[in-house]
Amino acid sequence: MRALSNFFVRVMNKWLPDSFLFCVILTIIVFIFAIPAAGAGPLMLVNAWGSGFWGLLAFSMQMAMVIVTGSAFATSPAIKKFLGWLAGKAKTPAQGIMITTLISGIVMFVNWGAGLIVGALIGREVAKKVKGVDYRLLMAAAYSVICIWHPGVSGSIPLALNTASNLNPDTGMANTGGAVTELIPLGETIFAPWNQITIWIIIVVLVFVMAAIHPKPEDVVTIDPAKLVDNERVYEKPNTPATKMEQSRILTWIIGIAGIIYIVYHFIQVGGVLNGLDLNTVNFIFLIVGMLLHGTPIRYVHAVGDAAAGTAGVMLQFPFYAGIQALMIFNGGSTGTSLAAVISNFFVSISSTVTFPIFTYLAAGVVNFFVPSGGGQWAVQGPIMMPAGLGIGVKPAVTAMGIAWGDAWTNLIQPFWALPALAIAGLGVRDIMGYCALALIFAGVITCIAFVIVGVSGISAV
Repeated sequence: MRALSNFFVRVMNKWLPDSFLFCVILTIIVFIFAIPAAGAGPLMLVNAWGSGFWGLLAFSMQMAMVIVTGSAFATSPAIKKFLGWLAGKAKTPAQGIMITTLISGIVMFVNWGAGLIVGALIGREVAKKVKGVDYRLLMAAAYSVICIWHPGVSGSIPLALNTASNLNPDTGMANTGGAVTELIPLGETIFAPWNQITIWIIIVVLVFVMAAIHPKPEDVVTIDPAKLVDNERVYEKPNTPATKMEQSRILTWIIGIAGIIYIVYHFIQVGGVLNGLDLNTVNFIFLIVGMLLHGTPIRYVHAVGDAAAGTAGVMLQFPFYAGIQALMIFNGGSTGTSLAAVISNFFVSISSTVTFPIFTYLAAGVVNFFVPSGGGQWAVQGPIMMPAGLGIGVKPAVTAMGIAWGDAWTNLIQPFWALPALAIAGLGVRDIMGYCALALIFAGVITCIAFVIVGVSGISAV
């Protein structure tokens, strides 16, 4: 496995460009293939690309806040101490990799936004504590569990299928093409036994795989300890009304208490923590708790300012991915279809009741590479795959989870989701993608086996 991982690392280091150039090249590739798929001329597609360029603007801000609030939270004295204690449990590089992967996997299962942050943060602390650990592999291990986010508790597709507001008496559930007309309980999706078993097998396997491929001592790439040191500011005793307000813990606690009251009230309103955890809620929690942990307004202002530098990749690249998504779903040409639909329909055309779940998974993995937003992919593939699956005789819950699993799977080699974690880690996409490619293979094999079992056993049958 070490030889295989070294091969992938060499390939990625040689051929994978900077993440910005990657999305530029991806734009050109999708543009070329969309011409025959949609039956559209270049001018039509350029217009679609430009019109969709800002389609992820709100999401871009959310992801920027993931970086800022997560980093500011982590630099508070109490959190640094806790993460340091946790990282201190590792005595060897392999143990450090295993702890990082396991903690990241557990948090990723609960909420992907928190998982991205916590994984990068625990990885930094392990790098501080454990000598001789490869920093690139450490951060790749933290990110490797991204492949279980969508079938996890914060998965947008299964949660949408269990949300009453998505029901429409005329067309059924949103984005299902009329295939779903009533709520699908989480017991048939996220908490279905086959889904849970698959998730935890992947986490456990990745814990051992990522540790097993740690480079030999002579090949280890460490990070300069100075880059992991958080510079401590010295605050003079306030001597003016302005500085007294800036360093007032009272003002922080007023806002903090109000924030805590809102969070509790929000979870009560929506029927529990699991129902109320979304990206906005996670960011709000990190912001409020981060303020309280830093103690004074000015300390938090400085922590946020230091973290904001890491948002450059998100600000630059996410608009390009919005443009790629617009190209993928454009159906205004002579064929009346889109490139995403062509890919999905191909897998549908070669499917049976037994093979449809695994082909849904593979189709979603391909589409996700070009439409990395889970919600965007559901809007693209749901109306195609859900009716097709029902027509073949496959349960809508299984088809939906096939899309969810595929959407998460190829995130392992798609820089889109890695950017926030890489910003916190201070690494580039080439540094981790070689290791993530190996994780892609293991996770893909396990998930394919799971869907074959689901198809053969009859679990998927209506």
